[in-house]
Amino acid sequence: MKSSYEVVRLDNFYYLCNIMQTNNHQIVDYDIVLDEKFGKEGTPERIKAEEDALSFYSGQILLDARKEARVTQTELARRINSTKSYISKVENGIIIPSVGAFYRIINALGMRVEVVKTIE
Repeated sequence: MKSSYEVVRLDNFYYLCNIMQTNNHQIVDYDIVLDEKFGKEGTPERIKAEEDALSFYSGQILLDARKEARVTQTELARRINSTKSYISKVENGIIIPSVGAFYRIINALGMRVEVVKTIE
């Protein structure tokens, strides 16, 4: 049995799901899986899972951006007046940076944040 992780977008939230791959079974309805694993929408367990998933996903975006910019964690920490440990924790989704720290990281990597209204 092989385990893999997949980031799933559902209702504008990202979930890190542990998907068990056995005998070519495919999971078709993630709502059922998410409800069973994290509780129904709006429950404290589901809200916590959503926050954890967004933290992980955001950290991975920053990690990818840092690597693309060819900047080490140490150098990025220096640029934002922080520590390598802090950068590592952000990239691994262990902590969520404040809004100010997030913008400092983005700016230090030569990026910008763009807020775009969705079309409904």
